Amino acid sequence: MKAEVPEPLKRDGFGEYKLMPESVDDLWHLSHLISPGNTVYAVTLRTVDGPTDKLRSEKLEKRPVKIGVKCEKVEFVPESSRLRVFGLISYGPDMGQHHTLNIEAGYEISVVRQWKPIDLARLERAVSSSVHGVVHIVAIEDGEAELYRVRQYGPERITTLTVGSGKSAELDSRQALFVELLSFLEKVTGSIVVAGPGFVKEDFVKFAKTKAPAIAERMLLADTRRCGYGAVQEAIGNGVLARVAEDLQLAKEVSFMDEVFLRIGQNGAVAYGKNEVRQAVDYGAAETVLVADSFVRDMSVAKMIEGAERLGANVVVLSTEFEPGTRLVGLGGVAALLRYKI
Repeated sequence: MKAEVPEPLKRDGFGEYKLMPESVDDLWHLSHLISPGNTVYAVTLRTVDGPTDKLRSEKLEKRPVKIGVKCEKVEFVPESSRLRVFGLISYGPDMGQHHTLNIEAGYEISVVRQWKPIDLARLERAVSSSVHGVVHIVAIEDGEAELYRVRQYGPERITTLTVGSGKSAELDSRQALFVELLSFLEKVTGSIVVAGPGFVKEDFVKFAKTKAPAIAERMLLADTRRCGYGAVQEAIGNGVLARVAEDLQLAKEVSFMDEVFLRIGQNGAVAYGKNEVRQAVDYGAAETVLVADSFVRDMSVAKMIEGAERLGANVVVLSTEFEPGTRLVGLGGVAALLRYKI
């Protein structure tokens, strides 16, 4: 993500940011940075009147025009790598009519809103992460391998490979899987974490060093007790991202939620649900407040976040696209690690 502030923000944080999303991760961030009531400006194609004369009927054509839309609804569509912003046109032709901005990576937009500290923290994360490479995690076991791309909103499964057939039928089953997986990994860039239980992952890395040393140089081993998606979850929770990238958000989300459930089990210094967390914030007992991203726009939760930040609490927004975020939703969408038990 690239960001620019045309003019200094006002004291209340109100102002305009020019933003250039560069990836589907950036579009996901924007889906949480753009809220109903914000105004979003973008260049879009609109049908305008064409030239007419008596010999031909009126022609209509689409031309690029700058449109300002007062947001009513935001929809993130990762399948099509697109963000949709629905609302009424507040600037440009056809003012007052409904319009949908289809925002894609590589196209600049402007967002006018009141920027809170939590919004600026997310924006800073999106901007800083754009310089880092993509991380892939391979969860491998006998007979099967799953490949995931680590997005900022959570792991995205790319493919599942099982023991090959056809030309690879002459090979033993494990080597057949290795051949097929290595062929697929030739298409990806960035660091590759090879995770799973047992010795299959070590055997695969040895195989890769022999057959494709350039790819093997990008590989990092992560020992886990679980398989499949569980291995990915465990590897991230054990801090593997800290070894290959500077964006530790996903690892933090796993460790924070593990700590929440540990304290719940021990009847310790923890609060969850809106009422309990609000009480903890009011008492000044909240040290770290965890909020599911789908709850950030809730007015009562937003006020709670502002109160927590004023009292020096650390506020962390968890993605509901990733398992820790869904676990937090199960607790009411908000939780807090406390300085002391109340």
